[in-house]
Amino acid sequence: MKIADSVALVTGANRGIGRHFARQLLQRGVAKVYATARTPELVDIPGVRVLRLDITDPASVAAAAADAGDITLLINNAGIATHQKLVTGELEKIRLEMETHYFGTLNVVRAFAPALARNGGGAILNVLSLLSWVSHDGAGAYSAAKAAQWSLTNGVRLELARQGTTVAGLHLGGTDTDMMAGLDVEKNDPADVVRAALDGLEAGEIEILADENTVQVKAALSADPRVLYPQAVQGVDAGGSR
Repeated sequence: MKIADSVALVTGANRGIGRHFARQLLQRGVAKVYATARTPELVDIPGVRVLRLDITDPASVAAAAADAGDITLLINNAGIATHQKLVTGELEKIRLEMETHYFGTLNVVRAFAPALARNGGGAILNVLSLLSWVSHDGAGAYSAAKAAQWSLTNGVRLELARQGTTVAGLHLGGTDTDMMAGLDVEKNDPADVVRAALDGLEAGEIEILADENTVQVKAALSADPRVLYPQAVQGVDAGGSR
């Protein structure tokens, strides 16, 4: 993917990683950046074209696709974190996670795929997570939705290959954005994450791992699940029921 002179659209561009994507795309010489958000008045990046886009609303997605029919690069960044457990959390919020990360992303891909085909194929980058591969107690809804979005990424990659569209996934660990504000954990610099993502796109990577924690989790997927979930095994041992 050649980023310079491309026409890019970024979802969720009003803050966090999305805002960094829009800014760095401009720095890399794109011809145009559509910066989208549910609340477009919050987008304050000079040089972008602002569009209203709620990825969970099919009518909003269709309107954005009609306005941005010249895109060659789609970055699906919009997301939420409801911090819900699967067994005891609020089911409505759990559904909202899936509606946003899975169905919302799918809404956008389906709406913009024809434009990408008309414009030579282009590329799609889906912002995923380390939690696409491993669950965390307290973020079960997010992990499940991101796992579904990872599977979606693999599926649309196969379907869109015939039209020449590259589909890449960006996996990252904890990053210093509003979504993780107040959490006392090690965090990536979002500017570094976006830089790695855009470098990976230009290098032709289809799975981009933004930090060492994500690299380690990916490497552990082929191991016994007790390697990733030692606390679950300890809980069984403590109960004497193993």
